[in-house]
Amino acid sequence: MEVSVHRPGELTAADRAAWSAMQARAVEDGAPQLGNPFLAPEFALAVGRCRRGVRIAVVREEGAPAAFFPFQRSAFGIGRAIGLGVSDAQGLVHRPGFQWDAKELLTACGLSLWEFDHLVEGQKPFEEGAVGAFPSPVIDVEQGFDSYLAALRKQSPKFTRTTLAKERRLGRDAGGVRYVHDERDPAVLRTLIGWKSAQYRRTGRSDRFARPWISRLVEQLFHTRAEACGGLLSVLYAGGRPVAAHFGLRSRTVLACWFPAYDPVFAKYSPGLVLHVRMAEGAAAAGLAYLDLGRGGKAYKDSLKTRELAVTEGWVMRRHPVALGHKARRAPVRALRNTVVARPQLFEPADRLLKQVGRLRRSI
Repeated sequence: MEVSVHRPGELTAADRAAWSAMQARAVEDGAPQLGNPFLAPEFALAVGRCRRGVRIAVVREEGAPAAFFPFQRSAFGIGRAIGLGVSDAQGLVHRPGFQWDAKELLTACGLSLWEFDHLVEGQKPFEEGAVGAFPSPVIDVEQGFDSYLAALRKQSPKFTRTTLAKERRLGRDAGGVRYVHDERDPAVLRTLIGWKSAQYRRTGRSDRFARPWISRLVEQLFHTRAEACGGLLSVLYAGGRPVAAHFGLRSRTVLACWFPAYDPVFAKYSPGLVLHVRMAEGAAAAGLAYLDLGRGGKAYKDSLKTRELAVTEGWVMRRHPVALGHKARRAPVRALRNTVVARPQLFEPADRLLKQVGRLRRSI
């Protein structure tokens, strides 16, 4: 196994093409999780333009690319999944049947540890370091939207009936509903970001868009139109104005859901739910296989999903004092957060407290 490590701008066009072809072949050979747009070269290159320390390891066998491993590296050799904190699919993209040794790969990349929080299935050498597994709900549309809607009516009859009724009522009250699956107006993207930032603050969460690198990353991906990874802004309009929107990434087969939000003025119509149903319809029409709603259980995801994928979090590490120190700092924080999220008796009071913080922020 020959490993060479490159800065994003050093990756050749031939290697980028081989990476994309490897993803397409993996999907055909029964590894659809590797077709996620967060694992595409375009995502790695976009993060590299917004963050320091981005590197791409190219693994070759007999001179030909066998795998691609994007990561971020600190000055002390601590590695993280690329875009950790905003990336919803992580891992090594490889050709079918490729086997690797995790510690050998870390050594070649100059890493003492590699941390992940959305490791996709089928990454056995990395899974040995996993400390938790989490569901990532999926909406299957490969058989067409009508098939999905029929399944939804059977699985969640009240939810489906209520959501479609609210869409009709929104149309009557606001002057007609229109859905745009691929909106190219950057002004609407700015509207979505404004809604999402307000939602973060309102619920007491950290505003991701207050971090300049995340705003730059989303803007860059909005203008990315590659087949393996493209920004997709989907918008629900009522009476000619946007009432709900979602920005995510799509590949040849997957729509990775990312940033949904809506105008609170229209909250009684549940425009976010209506939007997700129309996104499923649009994804089916575009020939995609499924929508990945992202890690975490929420009521709306449980109502919309057809099945679940699994993602894991943890770290793989070599025996190194820097790695041991990093794990000692991070492990308690991760364990506490996961315990709170997993237990309603802890999560609900914590959620109420965060919302109280959000109300205090608005009153200041």
